[in-house]
Amino acid sequence: MRYITPLREGGSLPAIVAADDDFNYVLKFRGAGQGVKALIAELIGGELARLLGFKVPELVFAHLDVDFGRTEGDEEIQDLLKWSTGLNLGLHYLSGAINFDPLVMNVDAATASGIVWLDGFLTNIDRTYRNTNMLMWHKELWLIDHGASLYFHHSPSGYPDKARSGFPMIKDHVLLRSAAQLSETNEKMKSIIKPTHLAQLTALIPDDWLQWRENDQSPAEIRAMYTDFLQIRLENADIFTKEAENARAVLI
Repeated sequence: MRYITPLREGGSLPAIVAADDDFNYVLKFRGAGQGVKALIAELIGGELARLLGFKVPELVFAHLDVDFGRTEGDEEIQDLLKWSTGLNLGLHYLSGAINFDPLVMNVDAATASGIVWLDGFLTNIDRTYRNTNMLMWHKELWLIDHGASLYFHHSPSGYPDKARSGFPMIKDHVLLRSAAQLSETNEKMKSIIKPTHLAQLTALIPDDWLQWRENDQSPAEIRAMYTDFLQIRLENADIFTKEAENARAVLI
């Protein structure tokens, strides 16, 4: 209903907005650089994190009317809003939350190992010292911004092999040094995630986000690709877990 302020520290220029349910949200726009694929990654990554017991702001679908932001004075933002007409994704705004600071805030080994494992599974390149994408809110750790995950979908050809690959960028993970229980965590996470969960996650993706110009696959076929990728990656989780353990050994 109302554009409040841009969050310029985000590369895709998300914004705080007020919605018709009287709550504020951090809105991720389909018209931003990575388009709907970033929204898909945000949706799957956030809800998978929630399934595994991490705290994630509520995710909502948000419809932008064509008139939304027409009075916005910034031309860059006005263009973004114009290109984002339709269905977008919002995260409940955690008012008063502060960015996680790894230099002064500690995370226990079990939690750190779980987050490192999650990001290895999702191939999330964006939880580093430069940009932790974690918040402290009411003295609890919250995970945000999974839009850089699942980067295979930007070039999906040969995705089964990509699902079986490691994740070298885990060496830059902000919590890797504290992740002392990766092996145990791997077994725990594999026991929690079931094939039905993966199908339920991908079923959340709106058909509107699966109309890809670069191929002629139907929404059902693209959705099945995501499910297959996640299932193959789960079956081969030992690969990226061992890679994370090796990278941690170098650190310590």
